[in-house]
Amino acid sequence: MAAAAAATTTTTTTEGESTVEFEGSEIDYVSYGGEHHLPLIMRLVDEELSEPYSIFTYRYFVYLWPQLSFLAFHRGKCVGTVVCKMGEHRSTFRGYIAMLVVLKAYRGRGIATELVTRSIKVMMESGCEEVTLEAEVTNKGALALYGRLGFIRAKRLFRYYLNGVDAFRLKLLFPRPEGREKSNHVLSLC
Repeated sequence: MAAAAAATTTTTTTEGESTVEFEGSEIDYVSYGGEHHLPLIMRLVDEELSEPYSIFTYRYFVYLWPQLSFLAFHRGKCVGTVVCKMGEHRSTFRGYIAMLVVLKAYRGRGIATELVTRSIKVMMESGCEEVTLEAEVTNKGALALYGRLGFIRAKRLFRYYLNGVDAFRLKLLFPRPEGREKSNHVLSLC
């Protein structure tokens, strides 16, 4: 009980950016719960990502795949989110991570890993064979995170973003269940 009551403190790094000190148990993760979460997601993405998105883009993702979007809260403040989709792509059932954001003061503490892992788990349980995303080649933090999670760099996309920065298309392949391989093989023999 005493650990849960620990005070949150803010420290300032030498670069002038602040970080928030907290216990991991102080972060609450929730699935997208409806229209009241949409402004929270939009604010985070608008503040932290280089690409501008319209409200229609956000609604496309969260209305069609609400089970793939998660938010992280620290004492009632939304500090991170992940927005994803899944569907058929060239005869593969694929998951796609469209947006991942954690406020700068909260980075490096496992929040992004937890958000992405929750989405990937739902994708796997839904039958996805792979997950893809794009990340700026200059975003070392994101590239390191996805590398730790097993993503590989599948392709470089030149001048992909509106700001002119290149992107890497990253891909995470799931192992095929044994029964599925056999059924595909049997079908190809028929």
